Amino acid sequence: MRRIISVLMENAPGALSRIVGVFSQRGYNVDSLCVAPTDDESLSRLTIITQGTDKVIEQITKQVNKLIDVLKVVELTDGAHVERELMLIKVATRTELARSEVKRNVDIFRARILDVTVNNYTIEITGTSEKLTAFADVMAQCAEITEAARTGVVGLARGDKALRP
Repeated sequence: MRRIISVLMENAPGALSRIVGVFSQRGYNVDSLCVAPTDDESLSRLTIITQGTDKVIEQITKQVNKLIDVLKVVELTDGAHVERELMLIKVATRTELARSEVKRNVDIFRARILDVTVNNYTIEITGTSEKLTAFADVMAQCAEITEAARTGVVGLARGDKALRP
């Protein structure tokens, strides 16, 4: 089962490596990882997407929580949450038909064309991982994908629940 784990940690050298080490030492895969400083520059928020049973996730959470740089660990998939991912995708638009199909699908998926050249469009899209995958599948049918980059998932709990020290 897909799980979203959010970690509030000190923004210190080696902190990320120690957390990822917990995963690698136990043979757990990290599907996606996104980390950046919070509004307090001494802290960072790490969002990890992984797969596992309740028992595995509980074990990971306990092990990560023991690390000295970690202030708090929350599994977002336990409750109501909002998650988003960003993808930049460059598609070849050498023909008028390809350009019109790409524009049509950009509108349908509520994406944005960021850059236009004679032969390529660079597009930005945000949404759930499933939406981004569906968009890439549609783009592959109407134009050649020349390059793509995804950020990984970020998420927040809904309502009053917050990840704070």
